[in-house]
Amino acid sequence: MKHVISAKSFSREALEALLATAGEMRVIQAQGGADFLSHKVMAALFFEPSTRTRLSFETAMLRLNGRVISTENAKEFSSAVKGETLEDTIRVVAGYADVIVLRHPEIGAAARAAEVSSVPVLSAGDGAGEHPTQALLDMFTILTEVGRLDDLTVTLVGDLLYGRTVHSLVYLLSLFRDVRIVCTAPAAIPLPADVIAYAKARGVHVSFEPDLSRAAKKTDVLYQTRVQKERFPTVGHYEAVRANYVIDTRILSELPPHSIIMHPLPRAGEIDPGVDRDPRAAYFRQSHYGVPVRMAVLKECFTSN
Repeated sequence: MKHVISAKSFSREALEALLATAGEMRVIQAQGGADFLSHKVMAALFFEPSTRTRLSFETAMLRLNGRVISTENAKEFSSAVKGETLEDTIRVVAGYADVIVLRHPEIGAAARAAEVSSVPVLSAGDGAGEHPTQALLDMFTILTEVGRLDDLTVTLVGDLLYGRTVHSLVYLLSLFRDVRIVCTAPAAIPLPADVIAYAKARGVHVSFEPDLSRAAKKTDVLYQTRVQKERFPTVGHYEAVRANYVIDTRILSELPPHSIIMHPLPRAGEIDPGVDRDPRAAYFRQSHYGVPVRMAVLKECFTSN
């Protein structure tokens, strides 16, 4: 593994090997860490805000005894404000660090960075494009909590057009057998046609169910994303649809006992806090899995090169 730019780059075998390593990293994390990456430096370049992704990457590096240099808001507090191109920033930082973690608001930014970087680039999300390491931890969550990755019904809820986490998740789910994806989203923000076509070409059954309670009855994994107010032409349009995509105790009553609820976080009203106490609410455990998964990514990044 060198760069991690897209979930599409993973084979089933590579993904399963990485998830197995993440399981080992979970044990190591519980023991306080290991010395695998001493003298290695990770640069975290974040051009837009992120709490979970940046801190879990930094924690993962520190758990492996590596070092971290970081800029939390590179859009305002880096040479980008002086007009420096992303490519030039990457060329410079690649001389300081052994790996670069990049979050950027533009689709394709991670691929552009990888083109000019002399060290591995790990995408931490690019615009409405992809978020591959989030999808890796999502798959680890499903495997850990549900116990399998084949023969799953996954219901995707909320903003499926701009929600980059769901795009990467669909690509990884497409590696497995008998996967059924149910889309429950406002008409204005559906799952992109190219993502649907990718999944269908690999044998995934994709369907649409506008009623969240009906979709919940048949699901193994209910994957909620935030319906973003800024994606609608008016506040009125947003308010007219948002209530249809809220997970509350009524939706809980429809969910099978074995199912789980996931969310990449942060949430903004689309999951009622009363749901948190239900053991099927896996979203905080999901965020915690990000550390061992990113430990595995970082270890693999160095040991395979």
